Amino acid sequence: MRSGGTIDASRAERHLLDLLAVEGLSGGEGEVARLVRDKLRAAGCRAGWIAHDGAHRRIPRRAGRYEVGNLIVKLPGTVKGARLLFSGHMDTVPLCRGAVPVRRGRKIVSKGQTGLGGDNRTAVAALVTLAETLLGDRLPHPPITLLFTIGEEVGLWGARYVRLADLARPVMGFNIDGGAPAELAVAALGADRWEIDVRGIASHAGAHPDHGVSAALIASRAIADVAAQGYFGKIEQGRRVGTSNVGTIRGGEASNQVTDRVLVRGESRSHDARFARRITEIYRRTFERTARGVRNHEQRTGSIRFRVETDYAPFRLPRGAPVVRHAASAARSIGLEPRQSRVNGGLDANWLNARGVPTVTFGAGQHAPHTVGEWIDLREFADGCRLAVALATAEPGR
Repeated sequence: MRSGGTIDASRAERHLLDLLAVEGLSGGEGEVARLVRDKLRAAGCRAGWIAHDGAHRRIPRRAGRYEVGNLIVKLPGTVKGARLLFSGHMDTVPLCRGAVPVRRGRKIVSKGQTGLGGDNRTAVAALVTLAETLLGDRLPHPPITLLFTIGEEVGLWGARYVRLADLARPVMGFNIDGGAPAELAVAALGADRWEIDVRGIASHAGAHPDHGVSAALIASRAIADVAAQGYFGKIEQGRRVGTSNVGTIRGGEASNQVTDRVLVRGESRSHDARFARRITEIYRRTFERTARGVRNHEQRTGSIRFRVETDYAPFRLPRGAPVVRHAASAARSIGLEPRQSRVNGGLDANWLNARGVPTVTFGAGQHAPHTVGEWIDLREFADGCRLAVALATAEPGR
């Protein structure tokens, strides 16, 4: 196959502006998906190639309700070859609610004090541009699956619950989520999400405070102890590194009642799965020990209930993996100098790699995501689109 890499940049930019103007927070991706379907049909995709999966019905209710499942598009190959996967997530964070995208020079920014949604509408627009270019220019390509995921921002839920059979079992994947197209993310950390239900004993805070066991006191002492051990925030224990965070603390009913229950939620992260578990275990042991140490006048103590779930496992692709070589070769073919990197956050690629689809992530121009200063570099966006086309049309291994 010959290498691609040529796109209609003005049309690609129009797709991007259209998609940025549609609100689609996690769980509410329905309107985004409808616009994508319309654009794909206009580009020449047949209706039978486009479908939603049932991921939204498999996502736990505690993660919220979802309007639609992942949007999956299967382009038949025009030449023989193993199936390739291209993915990007449709949802944006709440800060992007009401965003109005405007172009300023070679950038797109938000008109008001909101996020923009370049994370990750740059990917969605790039995938639409990829399909439009392949079909409109009749470029030779193997079978290709396009995956538009839901719920990435709040737990990688769409990628977690997608089924390989629905993707037609691709041999390698390319996830678009980031800034510079030449930066190939070949590793990402893993994360545990945990919840600590701290139980104390209620009593009148004025008349008999010594009769109570304060869950608030247990939680505050335990968090301080974790920090004193060096396991809060940025963590460096010899060669092992990671992070942890207490995200929410909820509890208490009245100022005149000794708090009998506090719910603490947080996370542990590391590129080393065993060290992530170690961080989580430090929290569990510390809270248990602290609860036993807070007593009332009858020497009764508090207690905890600890629940943990692995959000996603870390991954690291070997430097010589076929998917890494193909990504680097395609980048060079369009004049980019590829560099490998690792990401200190979760990606849809975490779950795709865990399910046996070796997946590299590259960017398409998004910058300062999750802030009111978010912006899109249009040159990088065009390069991200061109890289997607090059990946789809160049024979892997060449």
